[in-house]
Amino acid sequence: MNDGKRTPWVVGVSGASGTPYAASVLRGLLAAGESVDLVVSRASRLTLLDETGIAFRDAHWREDLAAWLARGADGKPDAYGAVDVGDVRYWAAGDLAAGPSSGSYPAKGMLIVPASTASVAGVALGLSKDLLQRVASVTLKERRPLVVAVRETPLSGQTLKQMVALDEAGAVVLPASPAFYAGATHIQDLVDFVAGRVLDAAGVPHELYRRWRGELGGGAPGVPRAG
Repeated sequence: MNDGKRTPWVVGVSGASGTPYAASVLRGLLAAGESVDLVVSRASRLTLLDETGIAFRDAHWREDLAAWLARGADGKPDAYGAVDVGDVRYWAAGDLAAGPSSGSYPAKGMLIVPASTASVAGVALGLSKDLLQRVASVTLKERRPLVVAVRETPLSGQTLKQMVALDEAGAVVLPASPAFYAGATHIQDLVDFVAGRVLDAAGVPHELYRRWRGELGGGAPGVPRAG
């Protein structure tokens, strides 16, 4: 793709539990033909290793990302086969001179999935302790869409105040709360619902979950999904 015309979504992955959410969002963006710039925090590498067994390495990030995106939420290593990651650009979390650290870098917006309470606090306070926080601050100041998929429970009063601050700054605060009306029968369905809501907030088309159509019982087990 011509870099001069490339305008990616920046996806930031923080250290909160929920790496399957990030994988589903990334697959959804790529399936929609979107370009992606990826920032994986240092803490999230530990979570990814714990939840998937995948060690995300700077020198082998493309190989590791492909393995991660092929993996299902149930742990099956090849649930999605080969996922094309050709239009993904990776930036190390410690690289504060990376492209997305500047408002002049073309980007559609940023999705933080999952978002830890530490990342929520850092973004709400305007800190730039790593590239993830810096890009979030740039996204807000440039008035670009910022979706923060918070993954924590219970929530402290301080975190709730910080979430309100993010909302007031223009971000979409989207708790990683799966719903059941879409007819979930598998853990992947619950993961995809949250990922789909993240993409909805970003205005990216997808087919990750069945939408509500005003028909009671439409999400009951055994009811076929509407197209």
